[in-house]
Amino acid sequence: MLKIDSHTHILPKKLPNWSEKFGYGDFIYLQHHKKGYAKMMRGNQFFREIKENAWNPDLRIKEYEKFHTQVQVVCTIPVMFSYWARPLDCLELSKYLNDHLADLLVKHPKHYLGLATIPMQDTELAIQELERCKQIGLQGVQIGSNVNDLNLNEERFFPIFEACEKLSMAVLVHPWNMMGEKNMQRYWLPWLVGMPAETSRAICSMIFGGVFERLPKLRVNFAHAGGSFLPTLGRIQHGFDCRPDLVAIDNNVSPRNYLKHFWVDSATHDPMMLEYVIKLIGSEKITLGTDYPFPLGDLEIGKFIEEMGLEKNVVENIFYRSALEWLNVPLERFS
Repeated sequence: MLKIDSHTHILPKKLPNWSEKFGYGDFIYLQHHKKGYAKMMRGNQFFREIKENAWNPDLRIKEYEKFHTQVQVVCTIPVMFSYWARPLDCLELSKYLNDHLADLLVKHPKHYLGLATIPMQDTELAIQELERCKQIGLQGVQIGSNVNDLNLNEERFFPIFEACEKLSMAVLVHPWNMMGEKNMQRYWLPWLVGMPAETSRAICSMIFGGVFERLPKLRVNFAHAGGSFLPTLGRIQHGFDCRPDLVAIDNNVSPRNYLKHFWVDSATHDPMMLEYVIKLIGSEKITLGTDYPFPLGDLEIGKFIEEMGLEKNVVENIFYRSALEWLNVPLERFS
């Protein structure tokens, strides 16, 4: 059975020291300090150590073969978004990362699909790079759950989503710049609590802001099974019902009406939660997603799904059909 991992991250092996080039900021660059490993440096501060599978496409293919998975949808690591940077500098960085992805797809067309990054802080430049990425063969774009603390319903972002719909470019929304991060550094809480909340923030903003209502053909996938949105949908719906004066001020359509409008990936780490998500939105709106190669990801690439005793049609939807529909890619590409 074809398996498409819809949510993985990759970097070029070599990253320029953008802080030196631009003369400001804590841009990420790599220090290859020992064989098979590199330090991600944020300015002069250590951010994270990564392994070679974060940049080596051939190694990744071999690792995926162990789990009978042929295709990886690759995008940058969210810390690379750099929405805080000067727009033209962010555009230059984005082009560097996107060209790397496009080259990867040319060299390994049966194994990789790509999602661009764009300078969301500048609408015109973002659309310009989106159009270029369509031309160089990328299937969509990955964006953050907020842009410099602005929610995704802000009118300045609507033309970007409109361009995604027009160009048939898929969107992956990934949590980053977590709310309250500075106040919950202990226990890895930004990743365990902040990230799920960030994704719910993004979904609610797009629903209540009318983005899905105005752009019915926009194809959006939300990372980490939609974060805390689906588990708290009852509360969200009740808030919409009991206080429409606060919630339904820009869109009076029920949140539940949009459950079939977007996709989420399968990274629940919990069979019972995945069963709940399947019941709520259907397997045709769930894509296999692992967050590979990071330790918080599903690094057995759907093994728990194979062990759940699901119907074959449900598994096929999750493993490849839903991703093909989200990305608007024909099955024949991988035959």
